[in-house]
Amino acid sequence: MTRFSSATILSLLVFAAVLSSACGKKAPSDDPVVTDVPFRTDGSLTFQRIGANGELEAIQTISIEIADTDTLRMRGLMDRQHIPFDRGMLFIFPFAETQSFWMANTQSSLDIMFVSSDSVINDIHKYTKPLSSAQVTGSDPAQFVVEVAAGFADNEGVNVGDRITWTKETTE
Repeated sequence: MTRFSSATILSLLVFAAVLSSACGKKAPSDDPVVTDVPFRTDGSLTFQRIGANGELEAIQTISIEIADTDTLRMRGLMDRQHIPFDRGMLFIFPFAETQSFWMANTQSSLDIMFVSSDSVINDIHKYTKPLSSAQVTGSDPAQFVVEVAAGFADNEGVNVGDRITWTKETTE
């Protein structure tokens, strides 16, 4: 008669339990995993226009995440199931050039605003198509791009020629 140590028996029981639980699982599918990435607040951004008196007037202020590295710019607002109207993302590029974006893995429609190096909105693509790999390209060179929930530009009256100012939160 063969004798097994209690450690060997315990190891065999754990192995059998793992094997039996794995047999009952379905094979991985190609269905996308929907996550909801929480928003960070890196700062605030104000949309402005020149008023009748020639002074800048605030249109609306939102909280923003700032995407100022290649990694953050590539991630963008992907995997967000809902974009609140009081939030958005500011993409900051090293210099102004024609910018292109896509909506792959972006669950919600967006308004994408292309902004020149002097902070003037030079193009707005409204109601972009979610989960699309089609390129959304600005018409003029942009150093900044702002993404907000679809309908924001219409609801707040933000137009080409309006401006942005933004501040970055400091952490100590």
